Amino acid sequence: MARLAQTAGLTDIQREILSTVRDFVDKEILPVATELEHRDEYPQQIVDGLKELGLFGLMIPEEYGGLGESLLTYALCVEEIARGWMSVSGIINTHFIVAYMLKQHGTQEQKEHFLPRMAAGDIRGAFSMSEPALGSDVSAITSKAVKDGDEYVLTGQKMWLTNGGTSSLVAVLVRSDEGHPEGTAPHKSMTTFLVEKEPGFGEVRPGLTIPGKIDKMGYKGVDTTELIMDGLRIPADRVLGGQTGRGFYQMMDGVEVGRVNVAARGCGVAQRAFELGVSYAQQRHTFGKPIAQHQAIQFKLAEMATKVEAAHAMMVNAARKKDSGERNDLEAGMAKYLASEYCKEVVEDAFRIHGGYGFSKEYEIERLYREAPMLLIGEGTAEIQKMIIGRRLLEEYRFQG
Repeated sequence: MARLAQTAGLTDIQREILSTVRDFVDKEILPVATELEHRDEYPQQIVDGLKELGLFGLMIPEEYGGLGESLLTYALCVEEIARGWMSVSGIINTHFIVAYMLKQHGTQEQKEHFLPRMAAGDIRGAFSMSEPALGSDVSAITSKAVKDGDEYVLTGQKMWLTNGGTSSLVAVLVRSDEGHPEGTAPHKSMTTFLVEKEPGFGEVRPGLTIPGKIDKMGYKGVDTTELIMDGLRIPADRVLGGQTGRGFYQMMDGVEVGRVNVAARGCGVAQRAFELGVSYAQQRHTFGKPIAQHQAIQFKLAEMATKVEAAHAMMVNAARKKDSGERNDLEAGMAKYLASEYCKEVVEDAFRIHGGYGFSKEYEIERLYREAPMLLIGEGTAEIQKMIIGRRLLEEYRFQG
């Protein structure tokens, strides 16, 4: 068990779950991750193993067939999985955001219909908020839903769906002006629809097309896609929560969970980069001794380890705050911001320790070097996190003059 990034106060069940996941990562993910990543191959065997372990139901309540575990347990599992291969953690992240949104905001019928099959891993979730011209401005969404009898007709183009092809359920955020008069604030006229589809690419149901995978610098294996709606008809009972106009708040609640997840991924990737760097530094010799004995390398290792510890502590704090039922947007924003930035720095330091070999695809650090940048933008850029943090700090420290 690694000495870094330990978590105090865990239950026996939590420790047992983490030990099982860690063993799975060491035996089933790390030995094959780089090869699969280079081929941009979906890790079906790994995903089947996660399904067998019950991880797709980790946070889903026991009454729906899940394990009923906390966000902290989930985040610590994500940290372990990302240490093995970040793409695998992405496969379960979007699934859990949708499951969390259903648990928190779904109607009883929606929970009973979807959650048991999501817990079993038979339904895989994805969520869709971004659009090609959207960036971080969610209020500028142009995809729309128009009421037509007992159905809604959805039209528009969405972007950056993780699991877009392999999922069978997508939570889609669109504008729905029905029932919301002109001049209504944009965030009050958005609705989340639960869109069921066949896994795969092309036309996956009438009016819904998933084009092929987007070719990415890193974060390979997991499919990232567009989603095109052209006259997509969705029954009114597939409005999340049964009422229009609440989609923005539902999505933001899910994104808070996602930000803790991205922080956990950053912690996991940084841990792996540190492991690779400290190991290589003890094997590589220059000037008659291992480079780990040179003060410059020891300083670098000290900085890397401190960043791993700090990011882990903030991620754990954000998860525990959410589990307590308290507002955690400040903590989640801080954790996501710090973990992603520190991850990038720790990976780059490990890359530097490897010297020229770090540039070779033969070495695992090359893969991590391409994966880390995704965390800087996933679930909101660093700039967005700082805006959230700054606004919340001004609320907490309002001048009383």
